[in-house]
Amino acid sequence: MELLGPTKKQLGERSQAHIIARLLEVGYTVLTPYGDSSRYDLVIEDAKGQFWRVQCKTAWIEGGDDGYIKFATTSLRSRSTNGKVQYSRARYTGQIEYFAVYSHEQRKTYLIPANQAIGNTMRLCLAPAKNNQEKGVKWAREYEL
Repeated sequence: MELLGPTKKQLGERSQAHIIARLLEVGYTVLTPYGDSSRYDLVIEDAKGQFWRVQCKTAWIEGGDDGYIKFATTSLRSRSTNGKVQYSRARYTGQIEYFAVYSHEQRKTYLIPANQAIGNTMRLCLAPAKNNQEKGVKWAREYEL
């Protein structure tokens, strides 16, 4: 029997499973909301008893092993107006505190404060840039769990 590759939804579900496992490994308590209509996927409780809303994302590598991982910091929303479907990007501002990101290629999990994610995507560098630029660089290793 030949297996088909995962759908985008299945890949996201796998990412979320890896993220939950890693969060548990490092000591967070993980709560999941009932249903899938919340703007967050998980709630984590830290050692101080504080709760944080988390949106899970799947990352992909661009530029090879010396490049960066990239993930979407917005979600795609659709709405129907007069029989036409319109798509737009929705930000998570004020609705989450963290992005939890899983890279299947690296088998690594990252936890990024949502207020550091600007724009529709975020890049986390894996290696120094060829021009050795350091200013404004967000290193993947700084967010790794």
